[in-house]
Amino acid sequence: MCGRTACHLSRDALARACAYRDRGGRRQLPEWRQPEKYCPSYNQSPQSCSPVLLSRLHLEKDADSSERIIAPMRWGLVPSWFKEGDPSKLQFNTTNCRSDTILEKRSFRVPLGKGRRCVVLADGFYEWQRCHGTSQRQPYFIYFPQTETKQPGSSGAADNAEDWERVWDHWRPLTMAGIFDCWEPPKGGDLLYSYTIITVDSCKSLHDIHHRQAFLMPAILDGEEAVSRWLDFGEVPTQEALKLIRPTENITFHPVSPVVNNSRNNTPECLTPVHLVVKKEPKASGSSQKMMQWLATKSPKKEDQETPQKDKSDTPQWSSQFLQKSPLPTKRGGAGLLVGWLKQEEAAPAAKRPHSQ
Repeated sequence: MCGRTACHLSRDALARACAYRDRGGRRQLPEWRQPEKYCPSYNQSPQSCSPVLLSRLHLEKDADSSERIIAPMRWGLVPSWFKEGDPSKLQFNTTNCRSDTILEKRSFRVPLGKGRRCVVLADGFYEWQRCHGTSQRQPYFIYFPQTETKQPGSSGAADNAEDWERVWDHWRPLTMAGIFDCWEPPKGGDLLYSYTIITVDSCKSLHDIHHRQAFLMPAILDGEEAVSRWLDFGEVPTQEALKLIRPTENITFHPVSPVVNNSRNNTPECLTPVHLVVKKEPKASGSSQKMMQWLATKSPKKEDQETPQKDKSDTPQWSSQFLQKSPLPTKRGGAGLLVGWLKQEEAAPAAKRPHSQ
């Protein structure tokens, strides 16, 4: 399942990262709704507000269904038919929605039937691996492979909409399929928009995190076409849209600090790559020996704090480096770019950095 995410980009950066083409082929930026409710975070948990993409037609009657907006919504769907006055009294968990039962449960079937499909935006999500023989769990950060683009100029600014995508050189957000609903308090008050993340069986490359055991991961929409078809409920019927819900192998991951275990911790350390270290034991079982070999895989050297820039040949490829050998090809890494971007943000004015909650 998906129970913890990160989304640290500023409002402007997130909109630029979600640039798209409308039905007429024009490059557009999604428009923010209630942007004051969005708080960038390195450690988001259920019941917090997270940014989602949805069709403008949901909020404007005569809008084009291909046009998009970004709106902060509560993580954990509150069904429109819920009769209590306090959403926290909902007796069942709606953080995630299994794809194989999505049409069976009323809480998800009803909004899906109304076309209330959304795309949940995040830097990535966290998953925990149970360590053999201990009660400890090692967290991992999972995200799209990142590629560095070459900007045409040094300013990094775009003069028109056609340049937005070309000069964007930051984190590629993870785009997860979701369903949202709108709940109105029985005694009146502000409408509450909330969402759930659809989950599917994990892809093969993530089985290593759970010792070859299958688990559930978010349904990731990989690419503009998949995102567009999922959002455009005016043109793409439900049954066609559901064909997009499947696992993807286009992901990468790296181990992170246990500081992320506490949801109150909200710093860049939550998603910064770490080096796994293991102590030598005098005796070890066969399983333990495999674990020792797994953890003892040669790690990249720590970056010299006084060196402003590393050579690209030293960029670590984190995904397969900390896991047992797999027949799958090595994933394209993004941890080196992530570290660089985080350092840039730390050097930026404090007003532009996300605040800790």
